[in-house]
Amino acid sequence: MADPAPPAGPKGQGHNPFGHSHLPDANDVRAVPDLPKHPKPLGPYSHCVVAIGFVFISAQAPIVAGAKAGEWAAPDIAGQTRQSLKNIASILDELRLSMASVVKTTVFLVDPADFQAMNEAYKESFPEEPPARSTAKLGIASPGLKIAIEAIAVYEPKQDD
Repeated sequence: MADPAPPAGPKGQGHNPFGHSHLPDANDVRAVPDLPKHPKPLGPYSHCVVAIGFVFISAQAPIVAGAKAGEWAAPDIAGQTRQSLKNIASILDELRLSMASVVKTTVFLVDPADFQAMNEAYKESFPEEPPARSTAKLGIASPGLKIAIEAIAVYEPKQDD
């Protein structure tokens, strides 16, 4: 017999990315949401984990849905930055969040010389009150890959009207 669904918490109505009849409470210890609109991970990891009121999003490469590993959305750093951020926005959207929920990002660059061009594209997604950010050198080599971006967001999903 299947376990009964846990009782609905204070956010107990609306979209359900976790297969239960409620959204997880902000105090839930850990949940890995189903993201049917997002491309599957390229390896043995989750695109995101919701834990204790936050969403931890794995580094997103500049890949579009349906593309194969190594088929990057654009050849240049600006296009790859925009696509990586679109992938983060897609995950947040499926959780009924927005980029305004992001409190921290880490940008991984292959070539530090791309920093200025990345920065120009990055600020399009965070025009006001950008999140805290770190930038580091990307330590994996994949032909054509210039960037990957991870994010942490506050988990306060919008409710259905």
